[in-house]
Amino acid sequence: MIRRTTLALLFRLLTGLSIGLCMLATAQTTKVPAKAASSADSSQTYRNPTFGFRYQVPFGWVDRTKEMREQSAPQPAELPRAGESSSMKPGSKTGSKSGAQSGNQGEVLLAVFERPPEAPGETVNSSVIIASESTAAYPGLKQAVDYLGPLTELTAAQGFKSDGDPSIAQIDGHSLVRGDFTKPLTEKLAMHQSTLVMVAKGKIVSFTFIAGSADEVDELMDGLHFVAGRQSTAVSR
Repeated sequence: MIRRTTLALLFRLLTGLSIGLCMLATAQTTKVPAKAASSADSSQTYRNPTFGFRYQVPFGWVDRTKEMREQSAPQPAELPRAGESSSMKPGSKTGSKSGAQSGNQGEVLLAVFERPPEAPGETVNSSVIIASESTAAYPGLKQAVDYLGPLTELTAAQGFKSDGDPSIAQIDGHSLVRGDFTKPLTEKLAMHQSTLVMVAKGKIVSFTFIAGSADEVDELMDGLHFVAGRQSTAVSR
């Protein structure tokens, strides 16, 4: 069974998303599709040379990557106290405690929202969250599809239900495992979540898209692209 040692990362992210949903009106209004940024607007494009992808952030969205990273950082109790060594006690088989924690610690690569999470609204606050976690945190994980097990448990705990069987998404020649989930909010309003997963360079990389309909989720996915080779001019957050 896969250990759920770093799932707290995604748990905190999904919890944060609910803040903007607590004040949703009971009536659903027509939602205007998010306008994608111009291809010439590099400030709206997140580039990750490590994993070779880029994401075109919809125009006008707010960036909460820094805040989400702070939420997913180790708690004070997990950090070494002043004057104390970060090494494990004699006899430990894992070596340096700080090294093990830093190696397995998940990282938020990108977290963007259609509107500030704390702002009220009558529609689902669409969002895109990209994160990476070490495969070392999941000893039983051999391929990307294995990650859907703990992910499904996590989303179920948040009130989501699986929407169909896992599938394979093909993007620019890359195959990613896809899991779809839904969560009713009112009689007329539901949250749709789709997560794409890949394993690369010893990391589990997840791309989570949340919106008010399956079509809107697919539109958000259209902003994800993979590039060939490393780009020296690319900027990583």
